[in-house]
Amino acid sequence: MDTASPAAQDAPPAVLAGLIGAGIGASLTPAMHEREGAAQGLRLVYRPIDLATLGLGPAALEELLVAAQRFGFAGLNITHPCKQAVIPLLDALSRDARAIGAVNTVVLRDGKRIGHNTDASGFAEGFRRGLPEVARRQVVQLGAGGAGAAVAHALLGLGVERLVLLDVEPVRAAALASDLAARFGAGRAVASTDLALDVAEADGLVNCTPIGMTKYPGLPLPATLLRPALWVAEIVYFPLETELLRHARERGCRTLDGGGMAVFQAVGAFRLFTGIEPDAVRMQDHFRALTAAPRCHPTD
Repeated sequence: MDTASPAAQDAPPAVLAGLIGAGIGASLTPAMHEREGAAQGLRLVYRPIDLATLGLGPAALEELLVAAQRFGFAGLNITHPCKQAVIPLLDALSRDARAIGAVNTVVLRDGKRIGHNTDASGFAEGFRRGLPEVARRQVVQLGAGGAGAAVAHALLGLGVERLVLLDVEPVRAAALASDLAARFGAGRAVASTDLALDVAEADGLVNCTPIGMTKYPGLPLPATLLRPALWVAEIVYFPLETELLRHARERGCRTLDGGGMAVFQAVGAFRLFTGIEPDAVRMQDHFRALTAAPRCHPTD
């Protein structure tokens, strides 16, 4: 006999999701998902699982994935420092996640863990809307980690002819350049260490490092390298105007903040978790309202 109350039977469908990463307590992602869920008539509960707060590291990923499956999570977003560490723990990868070598979204369904990457599509959509028709002959990208790999794939997919990668770990930049060349063609991506020369010859600059976040203030390169003909893009979304973007605007550069990537990666993840098409404009409105609130938010 069905003992559920009439109120319970009339309740909207429920979806449980979460975010695993370190230092994510003030992330905007949970609120964006929950607000869009409510607008769609879902009881969407989205829980941050902060490794730093729990005193855990990436080694705890397997335990956390098992727990999420047992508790009926529809999926998990994955952020620093776990986007690459999670891959060996998954049953399958989407084509984009496999090519990028990083996962930011795991769908949990039918006992399987399927890894996806919505960072690349999220950056690409934000770029198309925020910097249409900019020159793309040569672009310099700072940072070649998990988020950097996704952005690099997006940039080449957007038609960048030559992508120059620089990282504090040159070996990591070289490895990413090799992977990109295998997918997009020889010479499309190269690793370098000559920042001044590369920026002087570039049409655009993309910062994929954490430098500029509230907890990592500063500039990822000398401001003297910026010039009016250079467009500058960030993936950091709090603050929306990083020190890099402020200096770039002062020098007459066209700029793109990290808000577009933050919103559109969430749009893609919401679709994967729920099977429902989100309203991207409404999620942008959610994001603007949240960033206007007096809080501190790290990037994902």
